[in-house]
Amino acid sequence: MGRFSTLLRWLGLTLVLLLGLQILALLAVNGWSEESFTQMLVERLVNQSPMALVGLLLMLFGSRLDHPEARQTPLRWVVCGLSALLAICLLLSIPVTISSDRTLTAQADQELTTKQGQIAMARSQSKNPQVIDQVIQHGERAGQIPLEAPAEQKKQVATRFIETQLKQAENQVKQAERARDLAKNQRTIGGTGTNLVLAIAFTLLALASVL
Repeated sequence: MGRFSTLLRWLGLTLVLLLGLQILALLAVNGWSEESFTQMLVERLVNQSPMALVGLLLMLFGSRLDHPEARQTPLRWVVCGLSALLAICLLLSIPVTISSDRTLTAQADQELTTKQGQIAMARSQSKNPQVIDQVIQHGERAGQIPLEAPAEQKKQVATRFIETQLKQAENQVKQAERARDLAKNQRTIGGTGTNLVLAIAFTLLALASVL
């Protein structure tokens, strides 16, 4: 049992050290003035925290196996301190995640608004005779519209072509809207929600380690 508990402690410590090395690798860059650095740091913390949570649990289990009757040991205080530190870091990262979500959502909204404005402008100009003539000329050069076709037929072909292009552009905007909504939900649930759940988990672990 002693060897097994020692193995658990060292395995757990290794997982915690892996998180520490991942964070230190970013902190060595020292890019606090850049928003992208802060976002990357938060993402790294959230993505690697479950590994550290498992590591701290293994350390706690190893300590309890060695000292089942003792409630407070140096190792358990270490687990408590690290768990509390990670819980605080995760709570502090929630505003960063929310701010990043708002920035990305605003950028996506702006891009969609620009595309919608371009489509609206193109639709308003699609009735312009000059635009239709240009489409007819392009179709004639490309061989898509016969030169000997009546003028009315040429106009109908050009109008259908313009309408098809506009519908494709509108479908692309709708797909972009769905992708924006999906990405927003993923950031909200997978980002902010994960931060909160992990913070609660580390808080409970900190309490369980000394109780």
